[in-house]
Amino acid sequence: MINLEQLVRPNIWSLAPYSSARNEYAGREARVFLDANENPYNAPYNRYPDPLQLELKATLEKVKGVPADCIFLGNGSDEAIDLPYRIFCEPGVDNVVAIEPTYGMYKVCADINNVAYRPVLLDETFQTTAEKLLAACDAHTKIIWICSPNNPSGNTINRAEVEKVIRGFEGIVIVDEAYSDFCHEQTFRSQLKEFPNLIVLNTMSKAWGCAAIRLGMAFASKEIIDIFNKVKYPYNVNLLTQRQALEALKDPFEVDKWVRILLQERTRVIDAFRMLPICQEVFPTEANFFLARMDDAQKAYDYLVDEGIIVRNRSRIQLCQNCLRVTIGTKTENNTLIAALRQMP
Repeated sequence: MINLEQLVRPNIWSLAPYSSARNEYAGREARVFLDANENPYNAPYNRYPDPLQLELKATLEKVKGVPADCIFLGNGSDEAIDLPYRIFCEPGVDNVVAIEPTYGMYKVCADINNVAYRPVLLDETFQTTAEKLLAACDAHTKIIWICSPNNPSGNTINRAEVEKVIRGFEGIVIVDEAYSDFCHEQTFRSQLKEFPNLIVLNTMSKAWGCAAIRLGMAFASKEIIDIFNKVKYPYNVNLLTQRQALEALKDPFEVDKWVRILLQERTRVIDAFRMLPICQEVFPTEANFFLARMDDAQKAYDYLVDEGIIVRNRSRIQLCQNCLRVTIGTKTENNTLIAALRQMP
């Protein structure tokens, strides 16, 4: 077992959380609400939302297979990325380790929180080893970030190596599984009981098609989630988001259908890209996007913008020189992209 008290910042460990009006009567029935200085008119939007999103977590427990008290819900995954810095990392003292290249918000949040960020460059196949990641750590390393499937490369990080990191590190390991719904590997959230120092991130923005509602998830031990709930803002997930998430979760089979279609389209679009004279290589992917090395990524990007087609030029990122990151869209959108590139002068 990890010693959470040693990992958590002392001021956070001793923090007295804000007690919202809705928390104080929890567990009892109420029918007249005169406690929170709300306007009595314009129901239901006049009332503050459930600060712990209990109904939504109960539904997610069934869908994700994680107990409700081991789930944190945030304003997008960005909130779940920022909170560990504020919980575990002493500004100006502690540091975090992360694979490179990867999702940029890990570094942005490190910079905002004045926490040193130590990138460990992946190899030419976008893989790493536990040995490399652990070698980058010192006594002040509190968090190791691993995105799998990774962004922008799309590949999963070798599972055996990730497990070695979790077992070999005395701090917190965060595995971001934003794209796991498109991947056939077992999710790490199913191993929370085995790894008490593990936090797994997930989102409603990708497979669930709900990027606009801004709902992110963190799965961890109840002890870690309790600290998340102590530090978060009281009403961090609004009523509209909670309601729309519940509506989306009613039909997971529809999401399964979307995923099947997107995976079929991914294969078709990648095959088409590989036949383009201007494409040098398409990297293996387990996400709803792929990374392609072009002869001249900037030229291709500018041409597509002029055609009204937006992809992502990742050329400025390490290991991604002359690479475009392409999200899989509808069949019509994908056809438009391929047709445009086939006609590129």
